[in-house]
Amino acid sequence: MSVALALPHDSARLHVTGSARYVDDIPVPTETLSLAFGLSGCAHGRIETLDLDPVRDAAGVVSVLTADDLPFANDVSPSVHDEPLLAVEKVFYVGQPVFVVAADSHLAARRAARAARMEFAELPALLTIDDAIAADSRFEDGPLVWQKGDAGSAIASAEHVVEGTLDLGGQEHFYLEGQAALALPQENGGMVVHCSSQHPTEIQHKVADALGVPMHSVRVEVRRMGGGFGGKESQGNAVACACAIAAHMTGRPCKMRYDRDDDMMVTGKRHDFRIVYRAGYGRDGRIRGVEFIHYSRCGWSQDLSLPVADRAMLQSDNAYHLPAARIESHRLRTNTQSATAFRGFGGPQGTIGIERVIDHIAHDLGRDPLEVRRLNYYPAQGTPDAPRTTHYRMPVEDFALHAMTEELEASSRYRERRGAVAGWNAANPVLKRGIALTPVKFGISFTLTHLNQAGALVHVYQDGSIHMNHGGTEMGQGLFQKVAQVAADRFGVPIETVSVTPTDTGKVPNTSATAASSGSDLNGMAVSYACDTIRDRMAGHLAMEHQASAADVRFEGGRVLVGDAAYSFAEAAGKCYQGRISLSATGFYKTPKLEWNRLKGQGRPFYYFAYGAAVTEVVLDTLTGENRILRTDILHDAGTSLNPAIDIGQVEGGFVQGAGWLTMEELVWDDLGRLRTHAPSTYKIPACSDRPDVFNVSLWRRGRNRENTIHRSKAVGEPPLLLGISAFLALSDAVAACGKAYPALDAPATPERLLSAVRRIRDTEA
Repeated sequence: MSVALALPHDSARLHVTGSARYVDDIPVPTETLSLAFGLSGCAHGRIETLDLDPVRDAAGVVSVLTADDLPFANDVSPSVHDEPLLAVEKVFYVGQPVFVVAADSHLAARRAARAARMEFAELPALLTIDDAIAADSRFEDGPLVWQKGDAGSAIASAEHVVEGTLDLGGQEHFYLEGQAALALPQENGGMVVHCSSQHPTEIQHKVADALGVPMHSVRVEVRRMGGGFGGKESQGNAVACACAIAAHMTGRPCKMRYDRDDDMMVTGKRHDFRIVYRAGYGRDGRIRGVEFIHYSRCGWSQDLSLPVADRAMLQSDNAYHLPAARIESHRLRTNTQSATAFRGFGGPQGTIGIERVIDHIAHDLGRDPLEVRRLNYYPAQGTPDAPRTTHYRMPVEDFALHAMTEELEASSRYRERRGAVAGWNAANPVLKRGIALTPVKFGISFTLTHLNQAGALVHVYQDGSIHMNHGGTEMGQGLFQKVAQVAADRFGVPIETVSVTPTDTGKVPNTSATAASSGSDLNGMAVSYACDTIRDRMAGHLAMEHQASAADVRFEGGRVLVGDAAYSFAEAAGKCYQGRISLSATGFYKTPKLEWNRLKGQGRPFYYFAYGAAVTEVVLDTLTGENRILRTDILHDAGTSLNPAIDIGQVEGGFVQGAGWLTMEELVWDDLGRLRTHAPSTYKIPACSDRPDVFNVSLWRRGRNRENTIHRSKAVGEPPLLLGISAFLALSDAVAACGKAYPALDAPATPERLLSAVRRIRDTEA
C-alpha cells in the first residue's frame, strides 16, 4: 500500500541540491527578449505626460508597448474585467504597470523602464479603510448581510455584553520564486507559456483573449512554483499576458520575472480588515448573540475580493455554535495594490474575530479562556444536541474538537503550565509570559461551486511504467507526491513506477486553481478514477485469458494475480498491450453535496470541515515589546493522511506563517500611497530563529473523514495557518498580566504595538 506512508517530497533532492528547475531556469533560445514594466509613481491620477523616447533609446531595447499598442483585450482581471494590463488614461495605485519594455537582457529592460518621463495630474487618493468608508468607495452596491435569528434582541437580553474593534494588517506572500513567465511563439499564431501560476487554465484563457485566438492555440505548462500561498492564483496573469503579447508582436520568445521590490510593489497582498464586534453572553460565558461588521480593504480592482470577504463571513463562527448572529461585510475600494487570495482566503480574518470575542468574554469573567471556548463549542457528534447548524445553516455533523482539545490539553500539560505562567507573572515585573489554546474548524471546498472539479490523464506503458498528469499544480506542498501515491496504490506498484509530469493545459483542460486546500481532494479522486478505468480493463482481459472472474484479479506488491498465475505488473501491461487493450484513460471528479447561495448566506458551501488546535506559550519584555515564542504544541486532524511527513510539514509551515502575519509582518504605506515595506530589508518575515524553541506537532491518530474523500483524508493546506492565532492571543495574555484592563491588541502585534498596549494598561491602573 503506497498511501499513508511518510515518503519524502518528490522533488526534495532537487530542491536541496539546487537542481530543481523553475521558470527562470528553463534554457531559452538566444534571441529571447526580457521584459520589464514601467510603473506608476502616483496613487491616483490622470496621465498627463508619457515620454517613452528615452526608453526606446536605451541600450538593448527592442520594443516598447503601451495600452494603445495591444492587439486585443487589455485585461488581466480574474473577475469583472476591471484590471487593465497597462494603464489607460489614469493610474489607480503606486506600482501600476503603465508600459512594458522588451530588451535583450533582464538588466537592460529594468534600466530602460526607469528612464521614462511620466507626469500625472493627481486626483484624490483613498488609501485607508477610513478613507474608503468616508467616501463610500466600495465594490458591490452596499454591504452584504447574513443573519441567523435576531442577534440584536439576543444581545439586548443577555446578562453581559462585550464590544470592541480589531484592526488586522495585510500580509505579503513572499514566495521564494517571484512572478515569472516565458512565452514561446508557435506556428499559426499559437503560443506556449511556461509560468509560475496556481491557475494554468486562467493563464490560458487570459493569454488567448490578449492575442485574439481560441484557447486551443495556447498551451500553458507549470512544472513547479517556488511557493504560491494564493499569490499566484490571479497575480501571474499580467506577467504571462505581457510575455505572450510581446512574443506575438516581435516573433521572438519573451521572458519576464519581477525582482523582489517590483513584485512587492505590483502584486496584491492579504486583505487588511477592521472587525467591529458586539456580543451578549450569560454569566456562564455562553454566547447568546453576536454582531460583526467587517471592513475589508480590497485595493483598486475587484480581483478575488468578493469571495475572500465571503469566506471571512463564513469563518466567523470558527468552532463555536452561535444561536443568533448578524454579519455585515463592506468590501472597500482603495488606491492600493489589489488585495488577492492568500492562504486561508479570508478565513483567518473571520476566525480571529470570534476568537477575540471569546478571549474578551473570558477576560471580563476572570475565567480561563479555554473553559469559555469549550462551553461554546459545537456539540460533539453523537450527543443529544448534535448536530447544530452554522450561521449559514449548514449542519456540523463531524465536530471533533471536544476530543482533540482534551487530548492536546493533556499532552501539552496546559493546566500545569497555565498555573506556572501565573506564578511567573506574579514574581516578574518586567518579563511577562502568556499562554493560549485556540481551535480551528475550517470548511473545505471552493465557495464558487463550479470550481469544485478536477480532471486527470493516466497512461500505462507496455513496460509497466505509469505516466500521470492532472490539473493540480505543485508549489512545494507535496501535491504531486501525494497523487502519485494514490496512483501507485490503485495499481499495487512501488511509487517509483509512477511519473508525474508538469501540469499542462494540453493534457488536462478546464482545470480549477490549486487553491482552497482542495488539491489532493480533487485531483487525487480524478487520478483514482482514471487508474481504476485502466485497471478494470486489464483485469477483464487477463480474467478472460484465464477463464476467471475479473473481480478476482488482484493488483498488489508489484504483481497482478489471476487465479494460480502471477505476473509482474510490467508483464501484465505487456500482455494487455498485445491484446489491444487501451492503457490510457481520463478521470473526472466533482465534489458532491454542495449547494450555496452567497447573497442569502445559506446552504452547504463545504463538503466537510478540517479541525486542529494549538497551545502556544510566549514571553514578552514589557520594557521593549520584544517577545519570543517559547513553545507550541499542535494536534491537527488530517483524516487518514495520504502522507504524514508532508502533512506535518504543512502544519508546521502554516503555523509559522500564521504567527508571522499576526505578530511581525507589517505592511506600511506612506501618505502618498507608496509601499515603504517592499523588500526583505524593510518587511520582516519569520526566520528559522522565530519558530518556537519547542515545537511539538502531531496528526490526530483518531482522524478519519466521514465523507468519501480520497482514502478518507482531509485537506491540510490552509487550516494550519489559523493555528497561529494562538501566538497572537498568548501575547495578549502576556500583556493582560500587566494590569486589569483588556489589552485589545491589534495585529500585527509588533514590539511597538505590544509596548503601547502595555503602557495603555498600566496608565489605566495609575
